Amino acid sequence: MCKICSWVEKYNQQTTNTVEEPLDLIRLSLDERIYVKMRNDRELRGRLHAYDQHLNMILGDVEETVTTVEIDEETYEEIYKSTKRNIPMLFVRGDGVVLVAPPLRVG
Repeated sequence: MCKICSWVEKYNQQTTNTVEEPLDLIRLSLDERIYVKMRNDRELRGRLHAYDQHLNMILGDVEETVTTVEIDEETYEEIYKSTKRNIPMLFVRGDGVVLVAPPLRVG
């Protein structure tokens, strides 16, 4: 097979909407909003611009939510506090990713 033919075949495989491998689900979510659960009770919601095989990602228009737990010294009850912030562009290191959820598709 010629080099151009193999490149075209590879390009066509990358641009189809089929799911053959787990990372294909993430590929289908490019330029769409996704939910990312991170280690240490961190959650991200943003638009997926790029990713790689290690789940390093570039997200835009990100809302980060960090949840902390404090123990009340008198009642020993757990008090959950959430802190939110907006980040225009964020690089996410893949080794901290626990879960990636594509947007809900209605159709």
